[in-house]
Amino acid sequence: TKELEDALLDGRIDLAVHSLKDLPTILPEGLSIAAICEREDARDALVLRAGVKNGSLLHLPQGAIVGTSSQRRLAQLKALRSDVVVKDLRGNVDTRIRKLDEGQYDAVILASAGLVRLGLQERISARISISEMLPAVGQGAIAIETRSDNQFANQTIAQLDHRETRLACLAERAFLRGLGGGCQFPIAAHAVLDGDALQLDGLVARPDGSRILRDYLSGSSSDAEALGAAL
Repeated sequence: TKELEDALLDGRIDLAVHSLKDLPTILPEGLSIAAICEREDARDALVLRAGVKNGSLLHLPQGAIVGTSSQRRLAQLKALRSDVVVKDLRGNVDTRIRKLDEGQYDAVILASAGLVRLGLQERISARISISEMLPAVGQGAIAIETRSDNQFANQTIAQLDHRETRLACLAERAFLRGLGGGCQFPIAAHAVLDGDALQLDGLVARPDGSRILRDYLSGSSSDAEALGAAL
């Protein structure tokens, strides 16, 4: 993220495309998010070994080895299934799935959106419900970052902005910013717009899942950031 932002500030590029969940809630001076594209499925996905189609977190074998590098996923998984063994998982999506198929893990948890965008949706064994595992802030949304003073880029990219996604993500990012956390902390949020009403679910947990605080607030979509800050 920093390398892309440095290139923006240096004038080497006019725009940077990010997974929104990787973008800090406070941007460097002179940069802004010109557009947030329409959101793909925000849920997490359970991926089992090749040939195993159906499953769920609750039906994993006792003591199953589950791969994830996310503190957010780890905490919520341990709260649901204290018996499973969570093992660190690194690398790009192809590498993670290869390690799963080689037998290093019984299951891995990845973002549904990433699998869909890579054409790997057939590997999704189950989309984990929001009630079981709250997603990362901004998960499933793509953000386009520009220099604030680049009028041409900002006007051009504005066409890609999706109002409903932006409002939901503004609330989620304000929630994360209020807690002072980044993407490495066990913090989760998901907002849904219904007409002019916005409902925001938020969560913060101990890393081992031994304590989880979860709550929600509803309010007007015109006060999206205030809603996130209040929660």
